[in-house]
Amino acid sequence: MWLPRFFPSALLVLGLVCRREALVSSSAGLLELSLDKFRNVLLNKTISVEAVIRNIASNVTVVIFQVHSHQKNVTISFDKNSSANSSGTGVDKGLVSILRPQQSVCTWYLQSPDASQVLSTAVSFAYSERDPIPGGCNLEFNLEVDPNIYLEYNLIDTRIKFAPANLGYARGANPPTCDSGTGQNSRWRLRYDIYQYFLPENDLSETALLNHLRKMSDVQSVRANGIRLVSLTTDEKTNVHFSSLPGQGVIYNVIVWDPLWNTSAAYVPVHTYACSLTALVDNCFSLRRLSTKIFFTTFAVLGLFICFFGHRFWKTDLFYMGFIVTGFIFFVLFARITSLSYDVCLILTAVAGLVGGLLLVAYWWRFGFVLLCMLIVGLVLGFFFSSVIFFTPLGDYKVFRDDAVFWVTFSCIALMVPIVFVGCPRILNILACGIIGSYSVILAIACYLYTSLAYITLDLLRRILNDDFSQAYTNVPFQTNDFIILAVWGMLAVGGIMVQLRRERREVPFPPHPYRIWKRERERRITNILDPSHHIPPLRERIHNKLSQIKEFFRKEQPAGERTPLLL
Repeated sequence: MWLPRFFPSALLVLGLVCRREALVSSSAGLLELSLDKFRNVLLNKTISVEAVIRNIASNVTVVIFQVHSHQKNVTISFDKNSSANSSGTGVDKGLVSILRPQQSVCTWYLQSPDASQVLSTAVSFAYSERDPIPGGCNLEFNLEVDPNIYLEYNLIDTRIKFAPANLGYARGANPPTCDSGTGQNSRWRLRYDIYQYFLPENDLSETALLNHLRKMSDVQSVRANGIRLVSLTTDEKTNVHFSSLPGQGVIYNVIVWDPLWNTSAAYVPVHTYACSLTALVDNCFSLRRLSTKIFFTTFAVLGLFICFFGHRFWKTDLFYMGFIVTGFIFFVLFARITSLSYDVCLILTAVAGLVGGLLLVAYWWRFGFVLLCMLIVGLVLGFFFSSVIFFTPLGDYKVFRDDAVFWVTFSCIALMVPIVFVGCPRILNILACGIIGSYSVILAIACYLYTSLAYITLDLLRRILNDDFSQAYTNVPFQTNDFIILAVWGMLAVGGIMVQLRRERREVPFPPHPYRIWKRERERRITNILDPSHHIPPLRERIHNKLSQIKEFFRKEQPAGERTPLLL
């Protein structure tokens, strides 16, 4: 009986012990660190925390100290009274301490510029004289040696930039000059590898970030867990563009490598969600607008119908494809030419799509030319197929940074689809119905739940609307949610295609020309007086009669006058 009473108390004591390091260290103003060991610490504005690391080995020449927080800024400095040239403020900041001979202790100071408390994690890493020094040739930022990665983002792209590194050197020696030459004995031999790491999808929590930052802090962890996207030489610009993923946590880091000594060092990792966690409007929790949800949900309902019944209901299929083509073209025009808000652009896009879909149906009804209709359907499928090709790692090849190369290649792939299926238009239409219709369901899911599959077409739209997006790397995460949604998409597409192929295998490929049928029926009614439809009044007369009946229904009954009994 004593165990149930003791168990809550034991949990309380255990929780206090687990948080003892951060709380005690913060309140006491002293944080004892060990190399390569992460420590959590609570910071506030009134009391600065002194971080100290002792007993540094004599073969260590450089110590990089870094601190990370979830969303609130932290200030780190070499002195209690911080200055611009000896401190840094941000959510991911670090300092480089160049050790003097016989030095075995390093000290830094931490403080929160905000009034509220900030939970952060701190760590320090040591490097020897043969290891390169991140940010050792800084000429752009405030710190003399700056190991930080500076990140800027918007809804389209994310940009990182960092200071070039320098060669390592022994304690007490003069640092190598940064611009003395470009030979193998200078910093120009260094190489930079940019790594990317994705946090779990739909997880914006502080705990997840601080835990996963540990996998992207030191050289071995970064190489084991990160995805290397690009390698730069010293003569290339140290700034890189990435596709923004609003609501998806991403960590970036840079590994500088010295090929002569085969040594490496890591910069200070930086993270982003490509959105604000603290803004009152348009924050990470309200990214998906109501107008977007209404538009794509309606679009998905019609797409699901097209996926299974598109070829049978041919006019509805044409309307759907015409809506896609016209809506896409006019959305690009509205976004590039005008300064209208997103909601207004979406409404105008829907109106333009409706008109375009009706015009394509009207064209089929009047002229009945199947090849032109199938050319539009084939281009929609080819456009999507080309987008899928460039959604793969193939799209990040440097050759496709050139817009001319990209668009020529993209257009050739898109045109290849209608050319290949020119001899079997029915198969082409059924494939387009199944694939495009089912993908509209994925776009609707993306309005409520993050999925990387939405970026198949979104990245292409970004490239059209933003001139600088051609330089961005478009790597996206592929996690559990994406595999589930991909399976749903595959089942819908395959199911829709198989159902339509089985249903239409004994039917005529396409319905007859509607205008010819209507014209033939009209002539038959005029010449054949025995046909009951011959006696049907013209349309204008029928409309007039119907309006007259409606008018009579609402007309008041007139009084009949005085009534008297009949005299016998």
